[in-house]
Amino acid sequence: MTRSLRYLIPVGLLAGGFFFAKRDLSARTQGVDLLIVNGLVIDGTNTAPRRADVAIRGDRIVAVGTNVSRAGAKRVIDAAGRMVSPGFLDLHAHLEPLLDLPLMESALRQGVTFALGGPDGGSPLPLGPYMDSVRMVKPGINVGYLVGHNDVRRAVLGMQARAPNADELARMKRLVAEAMGQGAFGLSTGLLYLPGTYSNVEEVIALAQSAADSGGIYTSHLRKEGIGLLDGVGEALEIGRRAKIPVVLTHHKAVGQQMWGKSVLTLAMVDSARKAGTDVMVDQYPYTATHTNIGVLIPSWAMAGGDAEFRRRVQNAALKDSIMQGIIFNILNDRGGGDLARVQFSRVNWDKTLEGKTLKDWTARRNLEPTPVNGAALVLEAQLNGGANAIYHVLDEGDVRRIMTAPFTMIASDGRLSRPGDGHPHPRAYGTFPRVLGEYVRNQKLLPLETAVHKMTQMPAKRLGLTDRGVLREGAVADVVIFDANTVKDQATFTEPHQYPVGIETVIVNGLVAVEGGKATEVRAGRVVTRR
Repeated sequence: MTRSLRYLIPVGLLAGGFFFAKRDLSARTQGVDLLIVNGLVIDGTNTAPRRADVAIRGDRIVAVGTNVSRAGAKRVIDAAGRMVSPGFLDLHAHLEPLLDLPLMESALRQGVTFALGGPDGGSPLPLGPYMDSVRMVKPGINVGYLVGHNDVRRAVLGMQARAPNADELARMKRLVAEAMGQGAFGLSTGLLYLPGTYSNVEEVIALAQSAADSGGIYTSHLRKEGIGLLDGVGEALEIGRRAKIPVVLTHHKAVGQQMWGKSVLTLAMVDSARKAGTDVMVDQYPYTATHTNIGVLIPSWAMAGGDAEFRRRVQNAALKDSIMQGIIFNILNDRGGGDLARVQFSRVNWDKTLEGKTLKDWTARRNLEPTPVNGAALVLEAQLNGGANAIYHVLDEGDVRRIMTAPFTMIASDGRLSRPGDGHPHPRAYGTFPRVLGEYVRNQKLLPLETAVHKMTQMPAKRLGLTDRGVLREGAVADVVIFDANTVKDQATFTEPHQYPVGIETVIVNGLVAVEGGKATEVRAGRVVTRR
């Protein structure tokens, strides 16, 4: 009898404690501003969905549970049959059009509630005044920024293809430190692009250390993503190790048929570096095509010194021949994919009729054979006309799937803010996050739903040190997405990119409903978020 009482008393106390906890939760959640009921909550932590209500007061979540009071709630959203998750964080976003497109609808309607700008070495500079301009227009979602190496280098060295001297490097480090002091999350590089491609590893390490001194991260568009990919990964890992800075290999991929399957090696390199103590992660978009400027097909030495120097070299017969040979090599072995049909124009300001067409289409228009030589001549013409942007269909689905399932991979769009009818963008601008949920979770069953959401929410939030975003819990920022796991789907395609996704029904930004019934409400509730 004594033994029975010894065990009954704690149970009774526990039951009483649970009763009071439930009653306390109900009391604390009366009269909230917004209450989401009957949904399946995926809280961002890679745990299975559970039935729970979510209570929001102001811009914060005040409760997630099963005994949330409905009394006095100013608004109730019934999420029956739907998933309720944290808003998605996009670690690689091209936000350059933000001041003209403040609603940021192409991101917002994907469920993105935070986007990190300044990738690939390109950012506003100086950063502080620009962020003030963003605050003035009231963005549709939350935004943060990296400071771009290319812009820092350009500010000090212009387009010179040489290493900085000690004074110039000190000036570059000061520019990085200044941006970090203004709230940048870290340093980005685009070592494939101008003028960053003219830098050596010591320069990048020095600037990464400047960012690390302020608690920043380092995101790297690798120097090479096709031939030379392994060296590009190795360089980024060396920078992370020596600068003692957290690293993201951004939009990780293996470009060109010669490199298909090499993600087995690159992921092994990342895993080995992590085990050795380098804090490195990866982000990825879920498509088999890249997107960048047409100049990526031109050897970088030809562009040194800027446009005037490039034009001068083209006028020299011997140099022009060398430039052409470099373009032909890249068409055959790198971004060109060995086929002019794999190069699809997305934005051509000097000839809009080329947008959506391929380099092969352009040769046909000129009554030319679709040979690498003729393609190279048109690439040169495009650059001399002012350049263009293109989609390069040069990735392998096997690599996409392999990279996506790696435990250290996050989802990010690399998408540019877009509006219907403007150019012919990569479909990732409209469809990245719903594509993962619809195609790779529901259709291919490559990932569990909770894991995919984790890769879009808590993982990127942690990478940025944002402890109150990317999760649904008491005290977190009220950035929330309600979606239908059975219907969520990207609709943007490579032929018809200007299409919003379906199945993303409600998006809440800082406690305010920004998407309702799958349509933007025109509420711009975003903020500029800075490194803490």
